[in-house]
Amino acid sequence: MTADGKTGGVLASLLNLARRAGRGLPAVGQTPHDVIYSENKWRLLRFRPVRPPDERCRTPILLVPSLINRWYVLDLQPGKSFVEWLVAAGHDVHVLDWGTPTAEDRYLDFDDICQRYLGRALARVADAAPDGVAHLLGYCLGGTLTAIHTAANPARVATLTALAAPIDFRHGGTLATWTRSPTFDVDALVDGFGNVPWPLMQASFHLLRPTTNLTKLIALADRAWDDEFLDGFLATEKWGNDNVSFPGECYRRYIHELYRDNRLLAGTLRLAGRPARLDAIDCPVLAVTFEHDHIVPVASAAPLIDGVASPDKARLHLDGGHVGAVVSRKAARTLWPKLSGWWADRDTDLARGLGADEPLSAAVEPPSAAAGPPRAAD
Repeated sequence: MTADGKTGGVLASLLNLARRAGRGLPAVGQTPHDVIYSENKWRLLRFRPVRPPDERCRTPILLVPSLINRWYVLDLQPGKSFVEWLVAAGHDVHVLDWGTPTAEDRYLDFDDICQRYLGRALARVADAAPDGVAHLLGYCLGGTLTAIHTAANPARVATLTALAAPIDFRHGGTLATWTRSPTFDVDALVDGFGNVPWPLMQASFHLLRPTTNLTKLIALADRAWDDEFLDGFLATEKWGNDNVSFPGECYRRYIHELYRDNRLLAGTLRLAGRPARLDAIDCPVLAVTFEHDHIVPVASAAPLIDGVASPDKARLHLDGGHVGAVVSRKAARTLWPKLSGWWADRDTDLARGLGADEPLSAAVEPPSAAAGPPRAAD
């Protein structure tokens, strides 16, 4: 079937959509992996290497998704999987799966999640690595958590990458305006619900662009003849509607100290009793921003670079939105190779500026745009 109507037009497209719907939702998270650690609801996944040891990078990667989204957005489908691409390129890839909080988790606080859970996952990955460190990438809220954790606990972090991560909450867009409103009683919300229900949070994201669902339906009807499009659309929708409730006490502090007080940027935030100041971060840092990101505006994500003390820092700004720019086939030609190149260029202590009299000149340059796989560790 084609889009020009010569093979049946609208009726043929709708029949094809009906046939595709009969097969159910596509499988997600298919890249082979093992659970190497678990605690309470969260798990640490390690993806099985496909290259021989002498063709792999030296320093492992820990990917940290948002606390309120499923991890498999990073491993959506074959050909549209960031994880699959990195494994094929020779990286040792791990993902923190936050799991699903239940009523007993309403008392998990910010320190439990950002210091203890994230810290234990990072320790498992880094302590098994040759240099005792790991590359740390956080996506969306996961990027906020990784930045805070690195600020308070820099020892095991080889590099920090914040992917569309809110840092300056004064410029957090409509979400920031809502959470600072005196009519938004976060304490009553948490006291009443315990964990903040995912349907409530999903509704707030839908309100950012109220016509989004209508736009999706139009796109679906327009391209229902395209099986590849349908698979990608349904996989993304499956992820987008498979959300996670926010542990109550963690959410309470998240709103008060970040959205309302902006303590991370102000330098007054503490994590498990330790200062969590951005200017304490001196490892290589990359902040990734997207031009059409309506969830984390550029003005919220970009200030990470000015806040950290690292001499090796860069901002990568790309076209696209909060999700599409990360999981699309276009990302395999743009975002993923640049991230891979950034890590490969900093795969050893020497390349990261350690053990050398002067930082490498390449250290302050933006990541390479080369699309080829990274070099293996020396």
